[in-house]
Amino acid sequence: MLEPPQGWGPALHEYLGIELWRIPIVMLSAVGIYLTFLVLVRIFGVRVLNGWNGFDAVIIIMFGAVAGRVIIGHPPTLASGMVGLGTLMLLEIIFGAVQSVTGIRHLNHKPRVIMAHGKFVVRNLKRSHLAPAEIYAALRKAGISQFDQVQCVILEVTGHLSIVREGEDIDPKLLRGVIGAEKVLTGRAGSTTE
Repeated sequence: MLEPPQGWGPALHEYLGIELWRIPIVMLSAVGIYLTFLVLVRIFGVRVLNGWNGFDAVIIIMFGAVAGRVIIGHPPTLASGMVGLGTLMLLEIIFGAVQSVTGIRHLNHKPRVIMAHGKFVVRNLKRSHLAPAEIYAALRKAGISQFDQVQCVILEVTGHLSIVREGEDIDPKLLRGVIGAEKVLTGRAGSTTE
């Protein structure tokens, strides 16, 4: 018959439940992983949030696997997973509320101009931890065949690249808060290789 050796009650508790003493440990682990992730994103940039190729996707999956394992501990149970996810969601709500109330956005990266009028903004490219090959791939995907077709490429706070074609009017309000926006607005006059 399909019954666990120890009986259904103990088996369900073992695989689905959680001992009360483990709840604060799971919560503290979730807080530690959350803060570690914030620090790593701050150091390495938002690029880590957006998988650019197959290898990066594998790394992102590994981040999730390691973080999940650390948070729920051993043995992993449904209840420990629920406590861990609940703690992560609560932290996200708390950090969002603190940022909204205080107006502090220093934990978030600002969007950054990576390319202006067909030329790389080298300083922003380096700070974003992007390789030119990644920009080339995004340009090809957007149907850009020549650099002179690019008015700007902006690395957004989400890690995605926004591409605006040359010849399109950009409302300066759309570039408010974007690092390097002046290189786009001033046209071809300014040097974009610094």
